[in-house]
Amino acid sequence: MPFTPFHLGPGLLVKALMQGSFSLMVFGWAQIIMDLQPLMVILTGVGHMHGFSHTYLGATLIGLFSALTGKYIAELGLRIVDMPNRLPVSWPVAMVSGFIGSYSHVLLDSLTHLDLQPFAPFALNNPFLGFISLAGMHKVCVYSGIIGGGLYFAIAHWLSRRDAAPKRNS
Repeated sequence: MPFTPFHLGPGLLVKALMQGSFSLMVFGWAQIIMDLQPLMVILTGVGHMHGFSHTYLGATLIGLFSALTGKYIAELGLRIVDMPNRLPVSWPVAMVSGFIGSYSHVLLDSLTHLDLQPFAPFALNNPFLGFISLAGMHKVCVYSGIIGGGLYFAIAHWLSRRDAAPKRNS
């Protein structure tokens, strides 16, 4: 199903671990761009559901596109929700987030989708298929989101307390 929220679970965990070095908005934007091809197939009935966009070659192009456009979208979003302290989104953060978004999308989908060929056009097999069940993959995504969300707020709280603590002169 296009635009699955399950992909955001691992993104939350990565955000918790990388904090300001990762943009969840750029990551999420990459998830949406990845699933435009399957959405078009669903709407038109024409094409391969998990075609070029769900290969690592396609994910490389989508990761780059997501970073280049997502940086500005994320900055607009941060202005709208009045979080100027998070601006600007740096190019390295946008690039890392876009590529983690697109590559993780291919990896997660390749675990459960029969029609996915992640290494096409170089190899037409899917060595990841069946490594975990669809239900198992969904649980991993949900649990990583719960753990990531909790960790993010715990780490952010700890960092804010550390930064607010009075400095001692030795």
